[in-house]
Amino acid sequence: MKLKAGLLTTVAIGAILAGCSGNKADSAEEGLLSDGVLAVGVTAGPHEDIVNEVKKLAAEEGLEIKVISFSDFVQPNTALVEGELDINSFQTGTFLDTVVEESGYDLAKIEPTISIPMGIYSEVYDDVSEIKEGDTIGIPNSPTQEGRALQLFEEAGLITLPEGSGQEVTISDIVENSLKLDFIASEAAQLPAQLQDLGAAGINSNFALDAGLNPKESGIFMENIDNLEQANYIVSRTEDKDDEAIAQFVEYYTSDEIKQFIEEEFKGALVPSW
Repeated sequence: MKLKAGLLTTVAIGAILAGCSGNKADSAEEGLLSDGVLAVGVTAGPHEDIVNEVKKLAAEEGLEIKVISFSDFVQPNTALVEGELDINSFQTGTFLDTVVEESGYDLAKIEPTISIPMGIYSEVYDDVSEIKEGDTIGIPNSPTQEGRALQLFEEAGLITLPEGSGQEVTISDIVENSLKLDFIASEAAQLPAQLQDLGAAGINSNFALDAGLNPKESGIFMENIDNLEQANYIVSRTEDKDDEAIAQFVEYYTSDEIKQFIEEEFKGALVPSW
């Protein structure tokens, strides 16, 4: 795989212009590589691991990538809008749609990356059928992920949600809760650490993996990854979506080398979506 001549030119220009502006958003007219580096935001765990592999692949052909890791789902989009990042790679399309609707951020989906199942985890039970009346259940408190977790518990047969509802549902929308489960919403990244104080929790697999929980071995109930509708996406500011550096990043990310890394490293716990 060879870096396009136009991108090499952009890199060369970037070396000359580096330091002229500390704000990437202000220098968008000169291209995202005006400072010679493509800044990519990720969340800790699989997204960070994969983009670090992309970084190695890109470095072989002269594209420098700076990987910036975050511990929550809010900061990567804020940092992107404020120009601290050039792109990010951590969120589902549904999550981004909700963020854009609620915040007014002008962000664009570029390319699907991976699909990551959510699972139910417990340090007390080996099967969801063992969950007892009155147990405290943890779920993520971020937009769409709360609803996604509730749909997972409905799929497991523990609660009933309004017919036809999607990932916009919240705890207050639960129609039937025969076990009187006490659902509490927490920061998604904190749920693995809180698991010792919970009957069970719905945890995104990227945070589970980061905490040493293998979804295939530790999850007591998992989403069917073949049926996941929402892939994760590479995201940029809308004004930059056609920047050549992003196209090159996508080319590296969706390469056979990265696909092989994902399959060997995560062993089916997450899968490529391209």
